Amino acid sequence: MAAVHKENIESRTSSDTDEIPEKTTSPASDGHVKEEDEFLNLNYPRPWKFEKWFLGGYSQSRMIKLKSPKNMYKAINLFAGIAIMFYGYDQGVMSQVNLNPHYQELMGIAPIEGNSRNVAALGGIVSVYYGGTLIGALVAGSLADRMGRIKAVVFGAMWALLGAVLQASAYNITWMCCARVIAGVGVGAIDCVIPVWSAEVSSHSARGAFLAIEFVMNIGGLALAYWIEYFAYLDPNREMAWRTPLALQIIFIIIIGLGINFFPESPRWLMKMGREQEARNVLQATRENDVEYELRSIKKVVKYELENSGANHYAAMLFPRDKYSKQLRWRVFLAVWLQIMQELVGIGVITVYAVDLFQDAGFDLTLSKLLAGFNNISYMFSVIFAVITLDRYGRRSTMVWGAVAMAIELLIAGILDKYAQVEGPQQRSFGAGVATLTFLYTATFGATWLTTPWLYPTEIFPLNVRAKGGAWSVVGWSIGNGIITMITPFLFQAISYGTLLLLFGLNIFCIPFVIFLYPETAGRSLEQMDTYFEHAGASWNVFRASHHIRDQGIDDWRWMKKLKPEDHAEMEKGRRMSSAVRLPEEDEKDARMSWRKRPLYTFRRKGSNAGIM
Repeated sequence: MAAVHKENIESRTSSDTDEIPEKTTSPASDGHVKEEDEFLNLNYPRPWKFEKWFLGGYSQSRMIKLKSPKNMYKAINLFAGIAIMFYGYDQGVMSQVNLNPHYQELMGIAPIEGNSRNVAALGGIVSVYYGGTLIGALVAGSLADRMGRIKAVVFGAMWALLGAVLQASAYNITWMCCARVIAGVGVGAIDCVIPVWSAEVSSHSARGAFLAIEFVMNIGGLALAYWIEYFAYLDPNREMAWRTPLALQIIFIIIIGLGINFFPESPRWLMKMGREQEARNVLQATRENDVEYELRSIKKVVKYELENSGANHYAAMLFPRDKYSKQLRWRVFLAVWLQIMQELVGIGVITVYAVDLFQDAGFDLTLSKLLAGFNNISYMFSVIFAVITLDRYGRRSTMVWGAVAMAIELLIAGILDKYAQVEGPQQRSFGAGVATLTFLYTATFGATWLTTPWLYPTEIFPLNVRAKGGAWSVVGWSIGNGIITMITPFLFQAISYGTLLLLFGLNIFCIPFVIFLYPETAGRSLEQMDTYFEHAGASWNVFRASHHIRDQGIDDWRWMKKLKPEDHAEMEKGRRMSSAVRLPEEDEKDARMSWRKRPLYTFRRKGSNAGIM
């Protein structure tokens, strides 16, 4: 069987990769020897027969060589940021294209004001793009598991390139809609794979900060698209004012499609394909500490997941036939619903239709465009706070308090917007209040909700379906965005300021879902996340599931809270975590508390136990 294993490995690696030495076992302990022997008997998947028809791919000899893992980390972060920046640029590029008179006349959707058919067509051109992202995500999720993350990104870049060329050259609404769908396929593929890839090459202690930095560049792309269009609009040539920003996408796409081939492949995918030495080399290139403990953890998960490889299909993830598949269905729901909630809290309304919002608040068109542009800039800088919040305070706390803050801001903004639409001496003051709260809202979203729905799916899915999990996440994002961008023009015309009050209610609606459904992932490795779903039982409630895990004698049972570095140290030594249980002294302290102090103390303690304080 060992000979077969070696033959399979050699058939997967290209001639320019380092030769993989024969598997040897460490004499350190009998347990390790037994573990290695079991790993040798795994039935690794064969290379996909159509893989050779796809361009690009990972090569160990082609991978960039840097002086230290820290520098490699920065390079990966920068490249992933450029890819996410393209996603932001592509999403925001239509915000002022829609306002261009030449574009509206060419597409046959002028005039917009008061014409329900043209309003529907305008929303349709924007939202049809998300049908393409849904298709692209599902296809790329399957390809990334079959032939690697890098080839899947190259696949997406090729579709995005074709879509960008067709959009910039469109001459009617049918042409533009087809181009938008094709571009969406490419962007959906890239957005599905890049977060998974970046999470798999980063360490568990910095995944949140890693992705947050990338999303600073994402909003930078959104702002860049807006300001390019703003200054292009000053050109008397109205046609070039909307074609040029669409054509500039090509620069991003070429960088992504070519550059990804010089970076390391996911070590977890390499291990799944039986390419252990290459996985070790990638870990050594991206980790400053010893990689053997992490490598053993990955190998254990690979062994378990290859034995359950029958669930590695989209249909099996939705219609389970066994316990393992039921876990996957629950993870799919969490990923899809989190992305839909991200859109329900209202960011798509603000970013895509910001100019309309400011005009409703009483500002003229020129000032409304300037305000929307500066709002994008403040939005970009606000994401820097996510670097701090995600890993320091955890995913749950960040989302809960973010939704609370956004709800308050939208409620006040909606009330002020009502009076800002009434002519009078105070109209300007009310409009300024709406603008201020809009800035605060987008900044709050950037610091809290922007990053988490993209990070979370990369953390909760097991290795053998992680790319497909990322695809389901993009499906949720596509559904949410498609619905919001389609109905928002109607909402502004029908209920005006009531749109902001509706979004206030939706933010409140989302809070209980985060508290009761979503386990905390901060501080936990990608392999540790399987513990929760394997042992949570049938309960969807994270509190009940945590108690069920505790009753099984598992140390890491408090899934409402972040796992701290000292807890990891205790677990690696095989000891029980110090923060995993409630001590008798704490119960005695509760009993001694006076009634005057008890309400505040109890609220803070329960909030802390729930992971939101």
